[in-house]
Amino acid sequence: MTPRPSIVVSALGITQTLAWASTYYLPAILADPIARDLQISNNAVFAAFSVALLLTAFLGPAAGRSIDRRGGRDVLCVSNLVFAAGLALLAATHGPVLLTIAWLILGVGMALGLYDSAFATVAGLYGRDARASITGITLIAGFASTIGWPVTSYLNVELGWRGACAVWAGLHLLLGLPVNRFLVPLPAAMPPTVIQTPNPPAGAPPVEAPPAEGPSGRFTTAALAFVFAATWVVSTGMAAHLPRVLEAAGASTAAAIAAGALVGPAQVGARLIEFGLLRKIHPLVSGRIACVLHPLGALALGIIGGPAAAVFTILHGAGNGMLTVAKGTLPLALFGPAGYGRRTGILSAPARIAQAGAPLLFGFLLDRLGVGVLALSAGLSLASLAALLLVPMRRPAAAKE
Repeated sequence: MTPRPSIVVSALGITQTLAWASTYYLPAILADPIARDLQISNNAVFAAFSVALLLTAFLGPAAGRSIDRRGGRDVLCVSNLVFAAGLALLAATHGPVLLTIAWLILGVGMALGLYDSAFATVAGLYGRDARASITGITLIAGFASTIGWPVTSYLNVELGWRGACAVWAGLHLLLGLPVNRFLVPLPAAMPPTVIQTPNPPAGAPPVEAPPAEGPSGRFTTAALAFVFAATWVVSTGMAAHLPRVLEAAGASTAAAIAAGALVGPAQVGARLIEFGLLRKIHPLVSGRIACVLHPLGALALGIIGGPAAAVFTILHGAGNGMLTVAKGTLPLALFGPAGYGRRTGILSAPARIAQAGAPLLFGFLLDRLGVGVLALSAGLSLASLAALLLVPMRRPAAAKE
């Protein structure tokens, strides 16, 4: 019996929360204790993490192509095994070489098991009706940092950083693997994207549409790749340096930390709005709205200063939350479900490469420009808006009646 969509969304939301909390959000808490224990610099830990992100970028299209062909369940199950192996090796490492190898293994797991794979899985299951499922997954997994950071911090205090990694590895085997295996179904058939031909032969099967269409399709692909890369640089740079940015604008340390805590709720709140009020409009409209919110917050912070810290974080968080959804729904709306996994892997590759250098870039500029670093982040967001304004609002040709 095939699970209901709500069960599939809940299952993927849970396993995505686990995947993000135990990998992407791990260095923020464990980089310092790992560096102290291994007697290496903090930057060396983040360098290994950046290399993992680069590997994820290169492997993403292949993972997506596999999901297009076979469905996502098995790929997600393999990701749990790879995550567990990488975290177990990380827990056992005693030097920079094994540290790097552990993060490379985790990079393979991230290519197989983060949002792109979850989105491709529901696109394969529900076709063009997957938008609500994509939003639902991000609603649950939007709490990955909210859950992951305190849990990792608690485990580090009680068990040490090695124990924390071991517990996360165990959770992938005891929770993530069975949830993905038994609650995520294989598609009954691949998404039906068809080309209607005049006077088809009687009984002839529909022909699958190609996933890209001429110069217009290539321009749209390039535009989306730029938007995803630019906005991911902003979100990663802000995630790494948000308190410092707010302090540079005049907020106290306590106020900066309090305001920063609003990012998570703002992301989830924006996704609720996307799920409710905006679900009937084209994802391009949502994406364009999202690109405006960070620059508006930056303008308020630049003019008002520290007292606008909460306004900035709410607008930034809301925009970031909507853009996460847009990364899944825009390719689906503009190109359809055929080849969705491979396409999202290609679209995400430049973003992951750019993301790897974002913390270093923003840190360098913050040291020299202070709050002026927001000129870069706002500029990238506005350039993304301009790119989305040039993308034609259309459905895939195969979807037309």
